[in-house]
Amino acid sequence: MPYTPISAITPELFDRVMTVNAKYPALAMRRAEPLLRDGGRVVNISTLNTALPVPGLALYSASKAALEQLTAVAAREFGARGITVNTVSPGTTETDLLRETNPPEALEQTKAFTALGRLGAPEDIADVVAFLAGPDARWITGQNVRATGGLIL
Repeated sequence: MPYTPISAITPELFDRVMTVNAKYPALAMRRAEPLLRDGGRVVNISTLNTALPVPGLALYSASKAALEQLTAVAAREFGARGITVNTVSPGTTETDLLRETNPPEALEQTKAFTALGRLGAPEDIADVVAFLAGPDARWITGQNVRATGGLIL
């Protein structure tokens, strides 16, 4: 999503971002719940930007904050069946898109601010999702797991 200051948010952009990041996941959870076995898992994907305000990302961050709240409520609603519902909020993750849209010096600066001294890899995030989707995460629900490498502590 391109950086959009609050002063440039249009009703159409607001609806599009909220639809993709909050409405569709809510409808997916609604559809998935009766299909999940007891003890099933739901894992949503948010962003570190709900905890780290960035100018130009207010709408995106707000839409992901809505998803985090939907996750918490779904955890309560689905919990009687042992279904866990969590969110993973990735930190800065090294992808082609990230490299194309950020200057190298900005990425180096992010690495310097990260406790583990590097950007995340897609596999880092996938491993957290896989853990939350597995049996060992049976007692974790309604949580927002920030997989940021220590960018946010």
